[in-house]
Amino acid sequence: MDFMGKRLVHTPEGVRDIYGKEYASKQNIQKLFGDKLHSYGYQDIQTPTFEFFDVFSREIGTTPSKELYKFFDKEGNTLVLRPDFTPSIARCAAKYFMDETIPLRFCYSGNNFINTNNLQGKLKETTQMGAELIGDSSPEADAEMIAMLVEALLNSGLQDFQVSVGQIDYFKGLCANAALDEETELALREFISNRNEFGAHELLADKNIPEKSIAALLSVNSLFGSYDILDKAQEYADNPRSQKAIERLKQIYELLKIYGVEKYISFDLAMVSKYNYYTGVIFSAYTYQAGSAIAKGGRYDNLLEKFGKSAPATGFVVIIDDLVAALVRQKLCPELENKNLLLVYSDNFAEAVAKVREYRDQGIHAVLMKCEKSKEHYTKFAEENYFSKVIFL
Repeated sequence: MDFMGKRLVHTPEGVRDIYGKEYASKQNIQKLFGDKLHSYGYQDIQTPTFEFFDVFSREIGTTPSKELYKFFDKEGNTLVLRPDFTPSIARCAAKYFMDETIPLRFCYSGNNFINTNNLQGKLKETTQMGAELIGDSSPEADAEMIAMLVEALLNSGLQDFQVSVGQIDYFKGLCANAALDEETELALREFISNRNEFGAHELLADKNIPEKSIAALLSVNSLFGSYDILDKAQEYADNPRSQKAIERLKQIYELLKIYGVEKYISFDLAMVSKYNYYTGVIFSAYTYQAGSAIAKGGRYDNLLEKFGKSAPATGFVVIIDDLVAALVRQKLCPELENKNLLLVYSDNFAEAVAKVREYRDQGIHAVLMKCEKSKEHYTKFAEENYFSKVIFL
C-alpha cells in the first residue's frame, strides 16, 4: 500500500470507527437508555445535523465559536455542524409549537461535533441521547428530569453513580449582591469551575467588595456533598435570589425521595456550566472510571425566547460513548443475545436457501456462504466476526 493509500484508511484526530460486537453493544445500550425515556412518554424528535450559525451563536450561550465546525452553503450562509442538541430542539419547538401551552416532552439521539484541541482522550464526534421538557417551570418538572436520568442509567446497566445537583441562581445571586461586573463574574465562574480557590480569592481581593460578600462567594467551592450542605449554603445566602435557589433544591430533593432515587443524589453549588443558557437547577452524572461527567442537564427558562417562544424548559443529555466506556471498564455491559449465524454450504444451493430462510423466519440473522476454504477457516472467521456459531450444511 502506497503512502496515499495508508493515509486514506486512517480517520482524522478525534473520530473513530466502531463495528462488530462493540457497535452492537453500543446500540443495545442506546436502546436500553431510550426505552426508559419512552416509558415516561417522551416522543422522538430529529433535528438537522447542521444548522445556521446563529442557532449556536454567543448570544444563545452555547459552544464557543472557535470550537464549531463551520462551513458555507452556496448562498454564502454560515452553517455549523451541531455541537449541542438543546438549541436545535428549542428552535424546533418555537417553530412548530409556538402557541402550544401544554408541556411538550421530546427525546432524541444523534451525533454531535465539537472541534476542540483540548481532547484529553475525548472524541470530537460523539453519540448523544437526551430529553427536553418544554413549558413546565415547576419543581416537579426538575425532579422528573433527574429521576428519569437515574432510571435510564440504571436501565442501561450502570450501578454505582451519582447525580450531582447544583443551582446557577445561587451563584448568580451572590455575584449580583456583590455587584460584580460581567467580566469579573465570568472570570470567577472559570476559577470556581476549576476548583481554583486561590485564583478566585486573588481575583476578588483586587476588587472593592465587602469581606462578607467575598466570604460568601469563596464558600461556594466547599458547598458540595449530601443534603446537609444546603443548610450550610443557606447561611451564606445573603440575598433573596440565592435563598430561593436553595429552597428550590430542597423541594426537588423531597420529590426525588418520592421517586425513590435519593441515594443517587448529591449536591454541588460550585457547579457552573459552560453553557450560559442554563438559568436554575443544573446537574451532572458521574461514575467510576470515567474522566468527566457522562451526562449533563439543567433548566434553561430563557432559551426559547431567543427563537420567539416564551416558555420555561429543562432537559439533559448523556454522552453514549462515555456511558459505554464506563460500562465496559466496570464490566457491566448488558449481555447481548447473539443471533448471528453462519451457514456454509457445499453443493445444493436450493436446499441451503430453504434452510437459511427457516432461520431468518425465526428472527435469526443468518449469513449464507459457499464452502471454498477449510472448515477451520470458517470457524475462525465466525469467532472473529461475532457469529454465535457456524453450521456446515
